[in-house]
Formats: sequence, C-alpha cells, structure tokens
Amino acid sequence: MRGVAGIVGGGVIGGAWAARFSLMGWDVRLYDPDPEAERKMAAVLANARHALPMLYDFALPAPGAITHVATVAEAVSGADWIQESAPERLDLKLKLLREIEAAAGAETPIGSSTSGFKPSELQEGAARPGRILVAHPFNPVYLLPVVELVGGDEATRDRAEAVLTGIGMRPLRIRKEIDAHVADRFLEAVWREALWLVKDGIATTQEIDDVIRYGFGLRWAQMGLFETYRIAGGEAGMRHFLAQFGPALKWPWTKLMDVPELTDELAGMIADQSDAQSGHMSIRELERLRDENLVAILRALKGRGAAAGALLSAHEATLRPAAADGPPMETARRIVPVDWTDYNGHMNESRYGQVYSDAGDAVMAHVGADAAYIASGLSYFTVETQVKFLAETKAGEAIRVTSRVLEGAGKKLRLFHEMRREADDALLSTCDQMLIHVSLETRRSCPPAPEVLARVEALSASHGAGR
Repeated sequence: MRGVAGIVGGGVIGGAWAARFSLMGWDVRLYDPDPEAERKMAAVLANARHALPMLYDFALPAPGAITHVATVAEAVSGADWIQESAPERLDLKLKLLREIEAAAGAETPIGSSTSGFKPSELQEGAARPGRILVAHPFNPVYLLPVVELVGGDEATRDRAEAVLTGIGMRPLRIRKEIDAHVADRFLEAVWREALWLVKDGIATTQEIDDVIRYGFGLRWAQMGLFETYRIAGGEAGMRHFLAQFGPALKWPWTKLMDVPELTDELAGMIADQSDAQSGHMSIRELERLRDENLVAILRALKGRGAAAGALLSAHEATLRPAAADGPPMETARRIVPVDWTDYNGHMNESRYGQVYSDAGDAVMAHVGADAAYIASGLSYFTVETQVKFLAETKAGEAIRVTSRVLEGAGKKLRLFHEMRREADDALLSTCDQMLIHVSLETRRSCPPAPEVLARVEALSASHGAGR
C-alpha cells in the first residue's frame, strides 16, 4: 500500500516519520511553522537515505516527494495517513487535531506521536473520536520498527496496522490506555534510577551507558525482558527464576518512586559528564554513528531470523523484484550496507560473492528453480566463479547487477554478471559463474526438470549471442 501521508510537525520525530514514509514510496506533505523546517528535514532525510536502504537486500521503491506546505489543511487534505508530532502540550495538540479533523477525509486515521497523553485526552471535543489514536514510535523512526497503537475504534486500528506494516513497522496494540503507554514507563524507571546514581556519585553517565551497551542492552535487543529472565532460571525456566529472585523485589535497592530534584547542580553535573563522554562529536555525527550501528545490529538479527530481524525479512520479501527475460536481466539492485566494508573503507571481496550469489538466485527463481523446486529435492550448485574487481565500491552506494545466461544445456548453467554503480553507470565488477544441476537427495548432478531446462535453454539462446 502506498499513498499520501500528511505530517503535522517536522521535528526529530515528525521529520523521521516523513523520511520513512517517503523512502517507502509515499508522497509526504509536511507542515511545520519553524522557519528552519526545510533545512532540518533535509538533514534528517540525508541520514535516513544513508541508513534505511542498507537494511534491505533489495532496492526500496522509488521515493515519494516531500512537499513543505504552509497550512495544516494543505498537509492533511486528501491524505491517506495523518501523523501529528507537535510538542508535548495538550492545548497545542488539541488545537491542531481540531484543525486536522476539519480538513481531513472522514475515514483517514489520525495518529499522534505523543509519548505521554492518552487517546481519550486527545479525543476531547472531536467530531469522530474513534479515528484519533496514539501511534507512538521510537527515535529514529526510520530504523526502529515498533510503534505503540493506543485507542481508536476497531476500523481505525485495522487501517493503522495495514499502513504501518506496509512501511516496515511493527504496530503493537496496547490493550488499555495508560499514562506513558508501555515502553516509556520502562524508560522512565531506568532514567530515574540513572539520575540517582549520578547524583549520589556512584557512576558517571558514561559508566551507566557502558553497563547497558556492554551488558543487558545486548540481551534485550534480541530477547527482551521476560525471555532473558526465563534463561536466567536455568533448566527450570521462569518459575525457578521467580522463586530464586522474587524476594529481591522487596529489598530497598531502587528509588523508582522517588525522583531526584533536577537542581542546577545536578543538571550541570550531568551535562558536564555528557560533554566529556561524547562532546567531541556533533549531534549529526552521533546520529550517523547510531544509525550505522543499528543497521549492523538489525542486519545481524535478520541473518538469524530473530526479533526485529524477522520482521525485517518479512517486509523485505514484499520488495523482491521479478526478473525479466532481458537480455540482460536485472538480477540485483540494492544499497551497499555499512557492515559489508573492510579496513580499506570499501566493500570486502567476500561480499561480492554475496551479491553474485543473490543474482544467481534471481536467475534460478526466474527459470523455475525457486523455493518450491528446491523443496522438491532439486537445485543448482555453484561449482566455479571468476570475479574481477574493476573499481572501488563503498558503503551507501546504490548498485545494480545485470546477468546473462551464456550456457544452458543439460546439467550446466553458466551465468555472466556485471555490477554497476547506479550514480554514474560505472562498471565495478564482473563475475563468470558456473552452476551444475543436482539432486539434493543424492548430492550428485542430475538433469533439471523439463520445464526448468526449457526456460534455461530459451534464455541461453537469447542471451548467449548478445555477449
């Protein structure tokens, strides 16, 4: 599903919403009265363009246009999805929501990015309160997939889930409205405890961050809280964990219900420690570092089919293009991810093998040697490749691969691939790949199924003469 997104408020969150919608092929109309809105949006979009496409092994759809408009009505009129991301002031949000409602289509979902207000508060005075819901994301919206859905009527929630799933997000329905929803309640608890630890001189901001990023943060990224503690219970699982550590909940370790006064002294201490920790980098540099690290983590999880990586794989399957007969066939188109680069700052030679393997897979699927064919016990194995490296390929560059079937007779399938940079069509690399058809039962060569062989022979006849 693609359409038009009306974004009201283009700050850190609203701008990232606009970037995700645009990079997933939606046209975006953005309203923000800030005179610096276009400059700030351009900076957010630059980071999103750098990072989001790296997550996928296929090219994203052609990006939609982002148009800055002068009024709320221009942003939301005719939109298929509306996202309000104004500052956390209820009076301001209510004013904007009434303006949005007056100009928007009668059935258009209106999501609010609020991290604190309940939907019942946002729906006050609304003509159709059921179409207003909380759609609370996490920063950066263009990389982190979860979005908390709270409130709204059933039809609105269903439409919201369809839209958000279509742009690669993980909508999570919150069963009951509650202040700060679910995730921010965890974050506030951790934040309060961290403030006490700094105030009491027990740990610095960097030491607290180190405890998280070198410790439980790594576990939480792939298992969450309850699965992590289930393992901590050993073979007896969660029941043993609760019996073993439950009594500790009564010990006066934490100060979760007691908030330290944020005095000028404490604020200065935190700011000074934060400057010492990471003040050598600009905010944009920190954002780029954060994004590239998130890309690497998410891609690793995708390779394991776990947590957010499984979600990413499912969304990526909707982006897989169908190859045409050619010649040549376009068999791969993608952005080079940051985790493919080496100490020389360019794509490592092992990753060229991945690119050409993917291109070969596209040819196999095109001739009918697809997942179902492989499940039946037949496939092609690569037995030889010759790769030539003709120019550097760097992270973030858009590349495409075209392929020809040079030989397709009997058990043999010989392919020739060319990899080019999208920006200037420069030839970066070539690969001569020989595959042999095999039986997965005997692990030995055997003739292809007749229908597969016929497709291979037809492509060989049209491609081979054109080399």
